[in-house]
Amino acid sequence: MGDADAKKRRAALAALQLAAHDAVIGVGTGSTVNLFIEALAANPGRVRTAVSSSEASSARLRAAGIAIADLNELDGLDLYIDGADEATAARHLVKGGGGALTREKIVAAAARRFLCIVDDTKLVATLGRFPLPVEVIPMARALVVRQLRARGGDPVWREGFVTDNGNHILDVHGLTITDPVALERELNQITGVVTVGLFAARPADVLLIGTAQGVEQR
Repeated sequence: MGDADAKKRRAALAALQLAAHDAVIGVGTGSTVNLFIEALAANPGRVRTAVSSSEASSARLRAAGIAIADLNELDGLDLYIDGADEATAARHLVKGGGGALTREKIVAAAARRFLCIVDDTKLVATLGRFPLPVEVIPMARALVVRQLRARGGDPVWREGFVTDNGNHILDVHGLTITDPVALERELNQITGVVTVGLFAARPADVLLIGTAQGVEQR
């Protein structure tokens, strides 16, 4: 196992300890979450049911013996566990590198507690080094590109990729996001935008950071 995977696994195992027995939890998408799902599989009965943010995670959860619940049939979730592409000390996040940002944001909104698991390479002082994913309705892609360029971004269409919702992703380069809450709200207003990969208006409640020495919590 590489150093990065070892750090991610530490964060994933720490998250498992915070999941109540038999709880219905939300589970996100990505490499660190995959390690969390592996930990679930190695601890049968710890969590029996989950709401998943992607078809890929749903398949992994089913293979681990976890039933998949429909969020529409629940009053909410106690806990949502997911990773991030970037995170700040204020627990503001950039997510969507895997393209599941819309469902991730929905599940996060339904959860009373959002636990984000990352390795220490994902920590940044200011968001924007990782290109900001924006999910768009396909017919609005060029329209949204023009709006994002007008705001100083350099959007690149993630060609050949379609989200689980049938939409496109624009990865916006060149942003220095000093006010992530304001930018999230502003970009949400662009016609044709489905979801912005900023998780700032509703940030993570807890950040578990895997390091070479162990796990830090913020």
